[in-house]
Amino acid sequence: MGSPPTDPDRWTVSAVSMPAVLHAEGVTVVDLRSPGEFAEDHLPGAHNRPLFDDQERALVGTLYKQSSPEAAFESARALVLESIDSLVTGVARAAGRETPAEDLPGLVRRLTEAGLEGTQRALRFDVHEELPAGALVVHCWRGGMRSASVARLLRELGWGDVFVLEGGYKSYRRRVMAELEGWQAPPSFVLRGMTGVGKTLVLRELEAQRPGWTLDLEGLAGHRSSILGMVGLEPCNQKTFDTRLAARLREGFPGPCVIEGESRKVGDSIVPPSVWGALRGGVHLRLHAPVERRVEVLIEDYLAREESRDELRRQLPFIEERLGRNAWRGELTARLDDGREAELVEILLERYYDPLYAHSERDYEYSAEIDSSDPVAAAAEIAAWIEARG
Repeated sequence: MGSPPTDPDRWTVSAVSMPAVLHAEGVTVVDLRSPGEFAEDHLPGAHNRPLFDDQERALVGTLYKQSSPEAAFESARALVLESIDSLVTGVARAAGRETPAEDLPGLVRRLTEAGLEGTQRALRFDVHEELPAGALVVHCWRGGMRSASVARLLRELGWGDVFVLEGGYKSYRRRVMAELEGWQAPPSFVLRGMTGVGKTLVLRELEAQRPGWTLDLEGLAGHRSSILGMVGLEPCNQKTFDTRLAARLREGFPGPCVIEGESRKVGDSIVPPSVWGALRGGVHLRLHAPVERRVEVLIEDYLAREESRDELRRQLPFIEERLGRNAWRGELTARLDDGREAELVEILLERYYDPLYAHSERDYEYSAEIDSSDPVAAAAEIAAWIEARG
């Protein structure tokens, strides 16, 4: 198999800490994990250029567990030899660089000729706390062989500003959870009110009038936090929600934090204790609007896209079941199919959503009541009310 090169610098990989990456500007982050890993969650703005696809990753992992680390290494080496040209081309495009004209398979063979043991023995990490402008950061799951091998190869191609993310994605996930746990809320104000009063519309208008004041949990979760809350949206998983939320909290709040009232879960995403404390302990403002306006808001929100009708049709039987299987079977769906959307929404409000709201809100005291029929005017009134409190 040969011996490791005698030049130790060839095997030195520059690593960078997670805080340096999160606060750097103009840096390209390339996630080398499989597409499935990337889809579950990833660093904000990262580009996915997988070293292995999902099946290949599973194969290498199985060999590692059931055969030996050496067998997994040789399998991974063979797979990389087949895909290295497209991988480097993809990384170069993500970083806005020219694709090197090199014999990449030959370079892979040379860099891995020492086998697993020799490669691991020669590998050294030089950890940095700062990144130069325009740097390229590559990472895998743990900042191990996947990212270190690619970083070494890119260094051999003359890219001296390539860094490995210390600890890989796992370090990022730990960082996100620590940030969520340690967040200290500024003075918080919570918009509450019955379904359809336009809390989200008011929240977004407030953000336009007072940039940085709001925390849109439903926007981050891609869900309206109800049994029909996913219609017309793209709900995310817990890890992605955590990542989005941590990124927003990292930006900070130049003034107060204004949040829409939610339950402990927004869709399938659980609100962390620090944010839940702000929701429970903030100053509560009640928004109200006539039923006609609420019906209008919900129709515009849920049925803005034609394809949303099919999503809504699939969900309505769940509410029919809760209202009474025998009395309501097919009744709500029929109203949707007959074009009686306003009638459908009124029934949903009267028989399902309003009773739920009355039950869930019974313990809250409101410091102000605001007509939200005009979201722009309501947002201005809320901003003036908060600012008057000093």
